[in-house]
Amino acid sequence: MQIPKCYNTYFLAIVSTIGGMLFGFDISSMSAIVGTNQYLWYFNNPHGVTQGAIGSSLAAGSVIGSLIAGPISDKIGRRDSIAFACLWWLIGTSVQVSTHGVGQLIAGRILNGVCVGITSSQVPVYLAEIAKKDKRGSIVVIQQLAIEFGILIMFFIGYGCSFIGTAESTASFRTAWGIQFVPAVLLLILFPFLPRSPRWLAKVGRTEEAVDILAKIQAHGDKADPLVVAEWEDITLTLAAERQALPGWRKFVYKGMWKRTFAGASVQAWQQLSGANVMTYYVVYVFLMAGLKGNITLISGGIQYALFIIFTIFTFFFIDYTGRRPLLIYGAIGMGICHFVVGGVLGSYGVSVPEGVQGNDNVVISVTGAPSHVVIAFSYLLIIVYALTLAPVAWVYAAEVWSLETRAYGMSIAALFNWLFNFALGLFVPPAFRNISWKTFIIFGVLCFGAAVQAYVSYPETARKSLEEIEEMFRPGGPKPWQTKVGGSHLEEHIMAVAQEQRKGSITYDEDKTGVMHTEEGAAKETKV
Repeated sequence: MQIPKCYNTYFLAIVSTIGGMLFGFDISSMSAIVGTNQYLWYFNNPHGVTQGAIGSSLAAGSVIGSLIAGPISDKIGRRDSIAFACLWWLIGTSVQVSTHGVGQLIAGRILNGVCVGITSSQVPVYLAEIAKKDKRGSIVVIQQLAIEFGILIMFFIGYGCSFIGTAESTASFRTAWGIQFVPAVLLLILFPFLPRSPRWLAKVGRTEEAVDILAKIQAHGDKADPLVVAEWEDITLTLAAERQALPGWRKFVYKGMWKRTFAGASVQAWQQLSGANVMTYYVVYVFLMAGLKGNITLISGGIQYALFIIFTIFTFFFIDYTGRRPLLIYGAIGMGICHFVVGGVLGSYGVSVPEGVQGNDNVVISVTGAPSHVVIAFSYLLIIVYALTLAPVAWVYAAEVWSLETRAYGMSIAALFNWLFNFALGLFVPPAFRNISWKTFIIFGVLCFGAAVQAYVSYPETARKSLEEIEEMFRPGGPKPWQTKVGGSHLEEHIMAVAQEQRKGSITYDEDKTGVMHTEEGAAKETKV
């Protein structure tokens, strides 16, 4: 019996982005736990490089996941690669829940990271390939929202679990980590109801399925709809041209491809180098610097994650209208200013606490009074700016810039850069907080301004353009990035031309060959894969 499929793109996005929720769960399964008495007791108050290794182990596994995601996705498809990733999550979570020390905890997080590396690169690919061009940004933003909901839900689960048992009990964090099984199992149950990507089906020669799914997603199953005909022509013509590309790694650098490779990889790197994950992974440490104590620290961290979700929802509604470039440029500038303020206040008013604030060896500086309020306010503001800009837009942009032939591998490269820098920063931040304290924020502020400069000079606008049209913008002779703007798609003109031809009877849809038939003065020409 064939399992029925759902073709509503928002439903498809919500289900597939449960993979993003796994990432969020793992982030806050640590951020809500690292400051608890149970964690500090059982793992012997890990600090410096040890805590850095625990925090960055997820990213280390994600590097591995990103490396294998491309070939797996091209072999079994975008949808099935997401389900394959969940198996790694179930194994990794089992290892974490049964942990007997730091080494086993790191091993479990590495296994979870393999899952996150695959889903973080292939869920955006899947979403970009099924979405309409004028909704693609908002659809891919759902991935970021899922990450943030995962962070928020798991943070408060971790907070609630911290009250389980005594100060010398492991039940609290084992229970919190065990709940991570739930979203993976849910995704495995729901994934058979998702259709495959029509562009992947076209790529592997399964044209009849590709046209059928494209029509059901875009036009309620009407294969003769002008949008379906026009988009299918674009897909097939682009794919035919791409198959003339050079083999192996050279396809990522020949002609204008190096520009796409650079754009996709660098935008993901900047998302990490912006320093926002200082606030997501180690928000407890930042609020300890600001003088917060006990449960107030955890609750304040939860408020930050709630703000993260609220302002990313705003992005969902305007990202396809404002465009990607302004959000990347001004977002980086805004985050840089926030970093400078936090670092400046800590440097000017901070008091050194060599023995560690409230017994935490990673936090050696503290402020009180009005300066602490400024640190908290600008920490929240930094997350708000990040939620409106780099957090969702980096995933959207990285998923858009690749050609169909290189998209799975290309997004793997982009995600690889994200996770490499995530891993490096995970190792860097705890020792940096201990050794250079407030100067850590100044470093991230400088990097944010560097991100703004690069976005201005090398990222063309991709909003409200078809994936095939975006390819033209990166080819030799294409427009300068700062000369591009939102929209300007030629697909609407193509749709109108197809509709006119259909009214004249000069175009039909060949059901047997799944091609588009153009009749010109009694002769027929066919466009197909």
